[in-house]
Formats: sequence, structure tokens, C-alpha cells
Amino acid sequence: MKERTYVSTAAIRSEFSAAMSAMYRDEVPAYGTLMALVARVNDETLAADPHLKGRLEATDSLERISEERHGAIRLGTPDELSMMRRVFAIMGMYPVGYYDLSTAGVPVHSTAFRPVGDAALKRNPFRVFTSLLRLDLIADETLRDEAAKVLAARKIFTDHAIELVGKAERDGGLDAADAKAFVHEVLETFRWHDKAIVSADMYRRLHDAHRLIADVVSFRGPHINHLTPRTLDIDRVQALMPAEGIAPKAVVEGPPTRNCPILLRQTSFKALEEPVSFIGEDGTWKAGSHTARFGEIEQRGIALTPKGRALYDRLLNDTRAIARPAADGSNAAAYEAALAKVFQAFPDDWNAIRKEGLGYFAYSLTDKGRAARASGRNLGEDIEALIAAGHVQFDPIVYEDFLPVSAAGIFQSNLGDEATQEFAASPNQVMFERDLGVAVLDEFAHYAGIEKASMEECLGAASMADAAE
Repeated sequence: MKERTYVSTAAIRSEFSAAMSAMYRDEVPAYGTLMALVARVNDETLAADPHLKGRLEATDSLERISEERHGAIRLGTPDELSMMRRVFAIMGMYPVGYYDLSTAGVPVHSTAFRPVGDAALKRNPFRVFTSLLRLDLIADETLRDEAAKVLAARKIFTDHAIELVGKAERDGGLDAADAKAFVHEVLETFRWHDKAIVSADMYRRLHDAHRLIADVVSFRGPHINHLTPRTLDIDRVQALMPAEGIAPKAVVEGPPTRNCPILLRQTSFKALEEPVSFIGEDGTWKAGSHTARFGEIEQRGIALTPKGRALYDRLLNDTRAIARPAADGSNAAAYEAALAKVFQAFPDDWNAIRKEGLGYFAYSLTDKGRAARASGRNLGEDIEALIAAGHVQFDPIVYEDFLPVSAAGIFQSNLGDEATQEFAASPNQVMFERDLGVAVLDEFAHYAGIEKASMEECLGAASMADAAE
């Protein structure tokens, strides 16, 4: 009997990411324009910086840049979240981190589904920032109950998608035919639907409670609301967007422009106002509109340690005490000036960041170190001495995750100032993980593990006795 061959999770993830990108380009043509612009800027950046290109090639990270995407969806119920976890697991994507956005006036809490192993990230680092609506934060009890009933009645996954998830879990994978069907069926969950499942009146009441609540509750499924390519120079993309007919948001979210990028910087173009139909009491469809989907770009820097993240958070808070960016961009210049000045307190040199324990790095032997080892020398295990001697090099570990304040800033700039509402800060990771069905991976422990493994491998190679000894 012929043994059954299963498609790898990375291959399924790559196929799904490509299918999602093609679908979103059809639904939002400006996304295609944005992709072309980002590709051009990345090519120009690499041509102008041979050292950067060389390090990306040496760390096997160059090809992932053009493949890199992150998407974002918003779910309505714990059952939807739990099932989505099972779907993403088949693509080799697992929940990393817990994000409470209620502190920034957005009634959701979230995680990021993404690959976690080094090889999987290099193959395709597709991520989906996944939020769960916090109905408990809706003050109007009647509206809360109505929204819960609407969400309970909808079904966001096709029957065949659910069947294929169960089959993959039972059998340990999917063959080529089933993997192709899985991508096709799951894509339907993320497709845009221009007919709402609530009346125009209920939509208005949901919208008045919070625009994001209306986006989650009013439709058949969690349409992908943006796909985000990765750029190597976000300031250049931001400057070129108007010439491509794309209006960028006024302020790039995250840290300021730096020689040594940290964490994550994001910008976007304005959300589209799209035609939507609402069912009337007489059973006929009534024309309306909905604003939710937009285009986003990101530039990723180094992952920070808890010490580095505490410094980043403090400096961001200090900046916002001086100038908090307005959604309409009216104080963009003042905010950017304050951000640049305050962040001078964060070292902008890779070795200083490393020595002060602010960021995570991957260690490896240099050509000089490898040559010395090939000659039979034992280089020892003093990492600082090895670096000083030019035997060991260090590369920043890319931050693969997200920033709640930046995410909220993207939401608010697209949805308008009136979308910023006060919610009592109420992080509830225990409730989120219960609804999810598993614990989320701690991002700091994850990055620390990557750094530790690279250092142990590097020191082992540096100090290993030659075969003759």
C-alpha cells in the first residue's frame, strides 16, 4: 500500500498567503499599487546599502522580505477564535503574545498567529493579527445582547473547511488535493461581503458605540481588513505614496527614524468608504456604506528585551506627554520633533544596544573566526573577547510581533477621532486564553531562546577541540 504524502505546513502557509494577497489585490486595487511601490523602494535600498544586503544574504533573510505579509482580522466570539486557532495550526502558525487594546480606546484583545521556528520564518513569515471583540466593554446592555445574538447565529467557516481541519488533526496533515481545497475553503472566511447581516438602524447603533464594533458584528465573516508588506525604508515609502495617488496617514507609528531600527514602524493609507447594503423591514436591500479596510506598510527592527521594551515604553509615554498625535495629522510636525528628541535616550548603535542588554542578537563566527578554527585553533568561550578579536559577529534578531499603541494609532487614523473612546483598561489574558483554547507563547522567552541557542552554537564552534586533539 502506497504511503500517503502530506504537504508541509510551510507550503500550505505560503499558498494561503499568496491566495490572500491575490484576493485582496482584486478587492482593494490600491494594495497592488502599494506592493509595487514597496518592492521598488526595497530594491533601491538594497542597491544603496551593500552591507545590509550582505547581512540579509548571510543570515538567509533576504528572500523573506519580498514574501513577507501580515494581515489583520477581528472575530466576534470565543468559538470563532478557537476554530481560527485550529485553522492556523494547519499552516504552522501559533498564537504569540497577548495584546490588550482597551487601554488605547479599542474594545478588543488580541494575539498574533505566526510561524515560530527560524526555518519556518525564513520560508514564509506570514502573520495574522487576530482580535476578539470585547462585548463586555459595550456599555449599552440591550445593544450588547443584540450583538451577541447576531454573532451567535453566524457561521464564518464553510462546512468543508471544518471537515478538512478535523481531517488534518486526525491524520497529522493534508495531502496535495486536500491542502489545495483547504486553502480555497478557508479563503472564503476572509472574503469581503457587501451585504450586511444587520439592519441599517442596528448598524448605526453599533457604529455609535464604536466603529470597530460595527465592523465585527455587521457582516458574515471577518473580512481581512489589511495586508501589510514589509519595507526596508518606511520613510521613503511614506514620501512617495502621494505621487502614486495614495494618501498616507500623517504620522508613522512607532519609534522615530534611526540608524539601528527597533521594534516596528507602521504607516497606512486611509480606509476605503465602500458601498454596503442593509436589509430593510420590508425585505428589500437599502444602499449604505462602511469604512474599515485600508492599506498598511511596516518596517521591522530588532526585538527588544524586557529592559529595552521598558525603555521604549517610557520614552513613548514621555513623547506623548509632550504631544499626542492627532488622527487628522494637524500636529504631526510637533509630534515627530518630540519623538526624535525624546528617543535620543535610546542608544542608536548595535553594540551599545547589545552591551546594555536592550535587544536580542544572533551570534555566528566571522570568516576570520572560521578560518582560525579551520587551522585548528581553539578560540575560547569569552564572547566579548571573540567579538573584539573579530572572530564572532552579531546580527539583530528581527521583531516578529506587534505594538498595541501603534495598532490603535492605525485604527484611529483610519476611523477618525470619534473612534477614540474611553474604555476601562481591562486586560484579561486568562479569559482570552480560555477562549483561545491554549496559552499564548511569551515573546520575550521566545526571542531569548533564539539568542541563547545561537550563542551556544557559536561558542561551541569557536572552542571545539580539533580532531587531532
